[in-house]
Amino acid sequence: MKKKVISMLLASSMVASMVAGCGSSSSTTNTDAGTEEAAGTDAAESSETDTAADDTASSGDVEEITWMFWDDLNATEDLISKGYADVIERFNADYEGQYHVTPITTNLEEYYTKLNALVASGETPDVFIVSPGPNLTTYVDPGVVADLTPYLEADGWKDTFSSDAVFSAQTYDDKIYAVPLNIAAACVFYNTEMFETAGVEVPTTYDELLDACQKLQDAGYTPITISAGTAWCLSMLEGYLCDREGVDLDKLNSGEESWVNDKTIAATNKMLELSQYFQPTAAGDTNDVATAAFYNEEAAILIQGSWAIAQINGSNPDFEEKCGVFQFPGIDGGNDPNRIIAKSDSLAMSSTTEHPEAAIALMKYFTDDTAQKYTAEVGGKIPVTNVEYDVSVAPKQLSYVMDIFSNASATFGFYNESLASTEAGSFFDDEMVSVYLGDLTPEQAFQDIDDWYKANVLQ
Repeated sequence: MKKKVISMLLASSMVASMVAGCGSSSSTTNTDAGTEEAAGTDAAESSETDTAADDTASSGDVEEITWMFWDDLNATEDLISKGYADVIERFNADYEGQYHVTPITTNLEEYYTKLNALVASGETPDVFIVSPGPNLTTYVDPGVVADLTPYLEADGWKDTFSSDAVFSAQTYDDKIYAVPLNIAAACVFYNTEMFETAGVEVPTTYDELLDACQKLQDAGYTPITISAGTAWCLSMLEGYLCDREGVDLDKLNSGEESWVNDKTIAATNKMLELSQYFQPTAAGDTNDVATAAFYNEEAAILIQGSWAIAQINGSNPDFEEKCGVFQFPGIDGGNDPNRIIAKSDSLAMSSTTEHPEAAIALMKYFTDDTAQKYTAEVGGKIPVTNVEYDVSVAPKQLSYVMDIFSNASATFGFYNESLASTEAGSFFDDEMVSVYLGDLTPEQAFQDIDDWYKANVLQ
């Protein structure tokens, strides 16, 4: 069975607030170039040639470009990352003697630190992955990234995408500064076998989620695996709870409302209540470690996003059969429970690249039919173009995610990527971790955030 990409499903009303950015999982939000290491050292340590490297390519008139990504293409088991490696290999083979790209890779947690070090030193990669929203603004405002609108409109490239709406989070003053590569939703994965053994039904409300966790624990299972060592994972959960409580993020960002209010406090108390069911090592576990605990069947629930499908299935293909997915539950009497966090990987081009034609040619490879079919049929993410893909060979989890999207009333972004700046997002992340660790009460944390906003945003 063939299925066309969801241009109607992801209409502009659903993706207007979509914030992008994850590789194996998602990006960090540290974009303070003043804290970076020397760019030359970072680039030397993180640069890899992977399967695309060819020592002979640097000779003659070959145009050399670089592409920066947040995963190790040599060591990864993530199927989306492997697909990106295939794009690089295809590009270098097809353009042999004309263009050649060398990947610069690093780990997820250090990505923006090292990218910003390169930017600060005048060595911005020709093409690099980026998260729209405040993260992309960081590169748009100082002119680090190029306006891609003329390239998208020049030869019908833009017409290959499923709708104009997929560019909403990458557009500033009617100019497009990044190209989306896929769409994913934050959701909840669960071990269907463990749920059945414990007599647990899929929860649709927060209270039902608590009840499910207690039953799983009573049955001898660790109910939830999550990373507090990678702060955005914890703040993603907090963001869902805040949204379900009806927190109005626009009013918080504008200063119209204080961060210290009944809804933010209630959401954070629920996060603490749920945390009693986390794995004991959550405070120190990275996202990769927490995700591995799920697909290695050490925990029953993983609160993550559909971007993790590629990591789960790539690392443990046999687990796909017992990996279910459900939408993050609502709160009785709370906000619309059908709002979902939507994300995507996006590519930007340096405004100072000496080889724009080569860079654009590479970006087009990431959105061609081969790459976009792979995105769905192997990686388990939703393509952004009008490509048709075979539903019967796509990961089973993708069909669950498509159901979640089809029932969604609206989308919103990660809280840490939806605040007034990347620094605000990082501060929010750190405060939520401090609450989880018991160093701050919810009231103290939100007073800190409110004070930070008054000092750094509302001036």
